[in-house]
Amino acid sequence: MKFYDAVGPNPRLVRMFMAEKAIELPKLEIDLLGGENRRPPYTDKNPGGQMPALELDDGTFLAETVVICEYLEELHPKPALIGATAVERAVTRMWTRRVELWITEPLSAGFRYGEGLAMFKGRMRTIPQAADDLKALAREGLEKLDALMAGREFIARGTISLADIVLYALLDFAAGVGQPLDAKNRNLSAWFSRMAARPSAAASIHPIAKAGKMRG
Repeated sequence: MKFYDAVGPNPRLVRMFMAEKAIELPKLEIDLLGGENRRPPYTDKNPGGQMPALELDDGTFLAETVVICEYLEELHPKPALIGATAVERAVTRMWTRRVELWITEPLSAGFRYGEGLAMFKGRMRTIPQAADDLKALAREGLEKLDALMAGREFIARGTISLADIVLYALLDFAAGVGQPLDAKNRNLSAWFSRMAARPSAAASIHPIAKAGKMRG
C-alpha cells in the first residue's frame, strides 16, 4: 500500500488515526499548496482531486478520509477506533457523521470560501457570499455538541474513536484560520485539551505545517 500525503487537516486526521494504531505506510508527498492534487497524474487516479488517498497493492484507489480509516481498521482491528462490535461501530459511525454534518463540513467550506478563497477559487466552485453563514453553522454545531458532551470524556464512546479524531484535526486547523473554538464551549474545550495531549496529536502534524506554524 501507498499513502498519498499532504499538508492539511484531512491528511492529518488519517495520519492521527494511523498513529493511534501504530500503522506505518510508505508515503508519496503531494504538493497540495501548489495544486498538484488538482491535475494529472494525480487526478487520473483520483478524479475528485482531494487529499489524502490510499493506493492498495492491487491498484485500487481510496480517496475519502473515513473510508480510508474504515479500511485500515479492518486490517488492523486493535485498538478499535471504530468499534469491536456491531453496536460500537454503528454508534461511532453515527457520531462521526454528526460531527461532519454539524461542524467539519460547514467549517471547511467556510474556510475555502473565506480565508482560503485565493487558493481555492481557481480549483473548485467557490461561494464567497456563503462563507459567513457556513461558519455560523459550524459554531451552532459546536454549541450543540458541547451540550451533549457534558459528563463525557470522548464523543462516541468511553474511549477515543474516529469521531474524536475527525473533529480534533479539523478544529486544530481551524484555530489558525479564523475559526477558533469558543471558550464558552467548556466541555469541548476540555475534550480538546485531552486530545491535544495525546502523542498522536503531535506525531501527526505535517513537517510543512510545523515550519509554517500551522496545524495540519
